[in-house]
Amino acid sequence: MYQYDEYDQKLVDERVAQFRDQTRRFLAGELPDDEYRMLRLRNGLYVQRFAPMLRIAIPYGLLAAKQLRMLGHIARTYDKGYGHLTTRQNIQFNWPTLESVPDILADLATVQMHAIQTSGNCIRNFTSDHLAGVAADELVDPRPYCEIARQWATLHPEFNWLPRKFKIAMSSSTTDRAATRVHDIGVHIIKNEAGELGYTIYVGGGLGRTPIIGVKIRDFLPEADLLSYCEAVLRVYNRLGRRDNIYKARIKILVKETGPAKFAEMVEAEWAQIKDSYLKLTQADLDRVKKYFSSPTYAADAASDSSYAQRLASNGSFAAWTRRNLKAHRVPGYSAVFASLKAKGVAPGDIDAAQLDAVADLADRYSFGEVRVTHTQNLVFADVQQKDLYPLWQALTGIGLATPNIGLLTDVICCPGLDFCSLSNASSIAVAEEIFERFENLDDQHDIGEMKLNMSGCMNGCGHHSVGHIGILGVDKKGEEWYQITLGGSSSNDASLGDRTGPSVSRADIANAVQNLIETYLEARSGEDESFLDCYRRVGMAPFKTRLYAKVEAEA
Repeated sequence: MYQYDEYDQKLVDERVAQFRDQTRRFLAGELPDDEYRMLRLRNGLYVQRFAPMLRIAIPYGLLAAKQLRMLGHIARTYDKGYGHLTTRQNIQFNWPTLESVPDILADLATVQMHAIQTSGNCIRNFTSDHLAGVAADELVDPRPYCEIARQWATLHPEFNWLPRKFKIAMSSSTTDRAATRVHDIGVHIIKNEAGELGYTIYVGGGLGRTPIIGVKIRDFLPEADLLSYCEAVLRVYNRLGRRDNIYKARIKILVKETGPAKFAEMVEAEWAQIKDSYLKLTQADLDRVKKYFSSPTYAADAASDSSYAQRLASNGSFAAWTRRNLKAHRVPGYSAVFASLKAKGVAPGDIDAAQLDAVADLADRYSFGEVRVTHTQNLVFADVQQKDLYPLWQALTGIGLATPNIGLLTDVICCPGLDFCSLSNASSIAVAEEIFERFENLDDQHDIGEMKLNMSGCMNGCGHHSVGHIGILGVDKKGEEWYQITLGGSSSNDASLGDRTGPSVSRADIANAVQNLIETYLEARSGEDESFLDCYRRVGMAPFKTRLYAKVEAEA
């Protein structure tokens, strides 16, 4: 894990002091609301429906145990006892008082955390693969590259007031677990035919009101040129991006209207002027950051443990959990373990103070003192020995984080919706709970198989509904909650946007609608191994649409 040096710490401490004074002046009536709004947004502070909301950065989703404990302290001391993990690997607190936010930021600074650039028209939190460093299908660990880019982007003077927010994700695996192609810049770390390390660059992806899948503008960029090429992309966008229309201000609109080939040509011309500047990475630059992400000391005899197999044979509940919540590790005898934040009766992505403290203790005990946040709003213990899987499962069961549903229908991606957000048109959390109750039976979920059900309460798409296998979007119809449904989306290697089924469905019918879609899939699939997404792509919209609206009308 990257550790702050004296310059990092000084920057964060000084920002806390600045914002404390800005907040004091605002509360005293000395700073106009319009001026304070821009300052608070750059420090992650929004005004939501009922209270301020503070968004805290978790770069590339990595958290140390001491940081988890601090987040637990903040939830307990300044909020209503819980936080909410987001699809950008951040955490949000929805109930702090305005006057307490400087104190929260000061507490965060003591454990090398902050909320800088988690909102506003700037370069946001860098996201990456939650299995970075341990995935069996990984070329290299992408986190050092994320960290190098994060340092470049933090308080970058040229890109502090972009036309709109800007998001960057990096991946280095054969499976894209970072949703790179729905980001403003998506970076795939690769090797060329000569064995040289470099990057494939995608631009112009994004969700929200106008969802677009990013396009490739460079097949291979040398390893040393990461920062200069990203800077070239941002310079073109900063110069030509729309500033007169908030809905057309994202880089995805510029790329679409300019055309990918022309946009790439402009980026290459800009890059030619700066690629040999101070932005070129040296081996010393790379080594300096990579040393912070060295592998832990793994037990050489981890794979020789026999207790794991015995537990699997004797405990069906434990075996069911291992089938869904474990992922392969590159080191024999170790597993990456998912803690599910999608339990019955809990808003997807929510975690309370006691759970944060307990996860910190478990990370210290079983996973080298670290956990990761996934963009699907769960947690990962990345380095768990085989012999420790059973006691970890017992502990997670005791704190409500062992639901064996990772990748299944009830592992819903969900924004806070109308319960908190001032932009939302409809509820998300309550609908997620209804769907959970409808499909709670694990045998049924396993029969359905891999499923990404994503839900957003408004067109901003914080719940990634546009790339869900089933996507649900809340809309307002004359003060009533309705929901549009899309099918066939994906944010992985085969990235695609979902197709809209047709007219929106009422609040009362949405859970029935999901059930109708699932029943259609179970009847139409060519065998138990054909996934929902593959089935939809094979048979098309027609059978799903026919069943959906015929059943909804009959039930109405």
